[in-house]
Amino acid sequence: MIAALEPHLAILQVVVPLISAPLCSMLRRGDLAWMMAMVVSWLAFAMSIALLAQVMATGDISYHVGNWAPPWGIEYRIDAVNAFVLLIVSGIGAVVLPYAKKSVEREIKPSRRAHFYTAYLLCLAGLLGVTATGDAFNVFVFLEISSLSTYTLVALGADADRRALPAAYNYLVMGTVGATFFVIGLGLMYMVTGTLNMADLAARLPELGANRTVDAAFAFIVVGLGLKLAMFPMHVWLPNAYTYAPSVVTAFLAATATKVAVYVLLRFVFTVFGTGFEFAALTLTWVLIPLALAAMFVATIAAIYQVNVKRLLAFSSVAQLGYMVLGIGMLSTTGLTATILHLFNHALMKGALFLAIGAVAYRVGSTNIEAMRGLGKRMPWTMAAFSAGGLSLIGVPTTVGFISKWYLVMAAIENGWWPIAVLIVASSLLAIFYVWKVIEAAYFREADDETAIQEAPMSMLVPLWLLVLANFYFGIDAELTTSVATTAAKAFLGGGG
Repeated sequence: MIAALEPHLAILQVVVPLISAPLCSMLRRGDLAWMMAMVVSWLAFAMSIALLAQVMATGDISYHVGNWAPPWGIEYRIDAVNAFVLLIVSGIGAVVLPYAKKSVEREIKPSRRAHFYTAYLLCLAGLLGVTATGDAFNVFVFLEISSLSTYTLVALGADADRRALPAAYNYLVMGTVGATFFVIGLGLMYMVTGTLNMADLAARLPELGANRTVDAAFAFIVVGLGLKLAMFPMHVWLPNAYTYAPSVVTAFLAATATKVAVYVLLRFVFTVFGTGFEFAALTLTWVLIPLALAAMFVATIAAIYQVNVKRLLAFSSVAQLGYMVLGIGMLSTTGLTATILHLFNHALMKGALFLAIGAVAYRVGSTNIEAMRGLGKRMPWTMAAFSAGGLSLIGVPTTVGFISKWYLVMAAIENGWWPIAVLIVASSLLAIFYVWKVIEAAYFREADDETAIQEAPMSMLVPLWLLVLANFYFGIDAELTTSVATTAAKAFLGGGG
C-alpha cells in the first residue's frame, strides 16, 4: 500500500489537507476537528520527510497531474529547495497542533473551533501547494487559498480582542493588492511566452532578449511578492496581524507563511527569470539590498520600543526577513545558502518564541511586558524556553540563529562588502535590547501581586520545547541543513556561484 502511494506523494502532500478541510467543518465538534487536523498535519510531515529523502537520494521529482505532460498539463516539481520548504511548513504545522488544543479552547468560542481547524487545514494546503507546484498560475491559486484562510484565522482572534478584525481587514487589503500585482506579472509573461509552466518559462524568456514587457512582469511580481512576504517598507499589515491573531495562528504564520513567500521570490528570480536577466540583477543589487539593510535596523529599533511582546516579535520578524532578502541580493552561493538556511532556522526560533508567549497568554491573559513581571519564578519552563529562543534570535553560538548569520557575514566578506558584514553583526547585537526587556521583566522584577500562576500545560510545553531543542541541535550539528541549503543554492545559480 505504502509503495503504491509513494509515486504520488508530491500531489498527496497537497490533496490530503485540502480534502480534509471541509470534513473538519462537517464534524462540527471542536475536539473531533482538532483530532482530524492533527492526524492530517502529521501525515503531511511524514510525506515531506519522504520527499526530501527521495530528492536528496535520486534527484528532482516531476509529477504530471492526470498524466498530461508539461507544459500542457500541470506539473508538481520537487527539488532540494522546495522539499526543504515543504519540510519546514509541514513540520511546524505538525508541532503546533498538539499545542493548539488548549490554546484554542481558551481563545476561541466553541461554536467556531471546527471552523478554525477548517481554515487551518486550508492554509496548510495552500502553503504546501504554493511550494510544490511547478505551474506559475497554480502558485497564484494556492497563494489565494492560503491567504483567504489566513485572513479568517487572524479575524478569529476577535473573540479575545476586537482589534483582530481591523488587523485582518488591513491584511486582506494589502494581500489582495499583492496578489493583483503578482497575477498581472504572470499575465504579462503569458502574453509574451504563451506558457505558465515555470520550467518552460525559464527556457523561453532568455530567447526574448531585452524586452520591456518582461521587465514590467518582473517588477510586478517582485512588488506583489514583497507585499506577501512583508518586505520593508511593505510590511505594514504584519505587526497588527501577528499581535491580535490567536496565539497558535501567530506562531504558525510567523514560522511558515512569510517563508513560503520568500521561497516563491527565490523561485521566480533565480529559476524563471534567471541570473542572466540583467534587470533582475540590477533590482537585487540596487533595490533589495538597501531595503533589506533598512529593515534590519528600522524594524529592530521599532521592536525595542514595543510594550506588547507579540508586537515586539512581529517587528523582529520584519528585521529577520531583511536578512533573508539581503542574502538573495548578494547573488552568490554563500548568500543564497544563508537565505535558505534562515528560512528553516527562523521558523524554529520564531515558532518557539511565539509558542512561549502563547503559553504566557494562556496563564496570564496578557502579552504585555508588564504582565510578565516575576514569571521567571512562576512559569520557569516557559520563560526558560523564551530565553533560549531569544538567544537564537540574537545569534549566539550553538544556536541556529548563529549558523545562518555566520553564512550571511561570510557572503558579505566574499563579495568584499566589509561595511555590510559589520552592519549584519551590529543589527544582531541590537536584538539584545528587546530580548533583554522581556527577560528583565520575567527574572529581575517582582510581580505586582501574589496571585498564584501555574506553569503552562504539558500539551503546550512539549511542542514548545521540541522547537527550543531543535534550535540548539541544528545549531550544534548543522550538517544536514547546510548541505541541503548549499545544494539548493547551487541549483538556483546553475551549479555555480
